[in-house]
This record gives sequence, C-alpha cells and structure tokens, in this order.
Amino acid sequence: MQENDNLPPRTMWDTKYGEESYFYGTQPNDFLKENVGKLPKGRVLCLADGEGRNSVFLAQQGYDVTAVDSSAVGMRKASALAKSKGVSVTTIVADLNDFDLGEGMWSGIVSIFCHLPSTLRGKVHGSIAPALSPKGVFLMECYSPDQLEFGTGGPKNRDLLVTALQAEQELAGLSFQHLKQCTRTIVEGQGHNGQSAVTQVIAAKG
Repeated sequence: MQENDNLPPRTMWDTKYGEESYFYGTQPNDFLKENVGKLPKGRVLCLADGEGRNSVFLAQQGYDVTAVDSSAVGMRKASALAKSKGVSVTTIVADLNDFDLGEGMWSGIVSIFCHLPSTLRGKVHGSIAPALSPKGVFLMECYSPDQLEFGTGGPKNRDLLVTALQAEQELAGLSFQHLKQCTRTIVEGQGHNGQSAVTQVIAAKG
C-alpha cells in the first residue's frame, strides 16, 4: 500500500505500521474476498501488501503467497499475522521501483490500494501480463479520482488515483472480466472508512 505524504514513503509506512494494532485491520479487502475464487490456484503475488491482511487471507484459502512491500515493519507484522492464523506467507521488503515481477511466475497478482505515481504505475502495470502464467489473473481495487470528494482514505494527490480507462490502457495484454468505477462503503481499520470511490479490475492473461 503505497500512497503519498510529506515523509519519504518507507519512513511514512513504517510509522503508520509501527503501532501494535493493524492500521487497515486484519480482515481482507471485500472485493478480494468476494472474488477470490477467480484466482487460479497456485502462486499469488500481493503488491504493496502492507501488514499482510490480504496475503494471509489468500494463504488461508490454499494459495502459495508472496507479499511485497517497502515497509519492513509492515512485512514483520504480516509474518506475525500469518503465524497467528497457522499459515505461511513469503515476505519481501522491496520498493516497486526496483522489484522484478518475473516472467510467467504467478497464477495470480493482487493489487489492493497500491497507489503509485503514474509513471511507476505504468511500469508496474506493464509488467503484469508478462509476469502472469497462462490463464493467470490480475485482481485490483484502488481509489479513483472521485475519492478526492470523499476524503475517507487514500492519497490526496490526483496522480496517484486511477480511472478505469487508465487501468485498461496500462494493463495491455490482459482480457478484462470486470472493469468498473463505482462507489461503495469501505471499513478497513482506521485507514479506510466510509463511502469511497474505487476502480476495480479482474483481468486474465489469454
């Protein structure tokens, strides 16, 4: 979960994740929970996974999960959460500027509220299709620009927010099963609370 603030990202997220409680709670994102069955069984990569709520949920469903995030504090909490639930998650501390998604490695890639500068986002999104195995699925939920009107979570910088059209253009090589901008109520810890404007994607590699 990478957003914008006045602090350098790693310092900002280590600070937010530094409390004993989980900033976004320990329950998975609703969109992921409702659509988890669309991810083929196998290896799943969770981008910017913060404190691990989504990767741990996926591990509980039987996936072989790798979580990557720039915050070492977040990844330590992800490991602790996984242990408390009796599952295992591979954690990697890395900046998505430098992280290599690989080639044909993942049956699923999950991006939940991973907000990146548009140039970096385009680079990461352009790596999704090559990184998926055949029939692999990418699942994403993020804030759309309309979220600026709600102020119930997410970055305040328009460049970090994603429209459905931008997602469609950036995720070349995927076939879209679900592509939607909508408004829904989100309750996720202290970080996301209330009526929210989101962009949702489920797309498969042919």
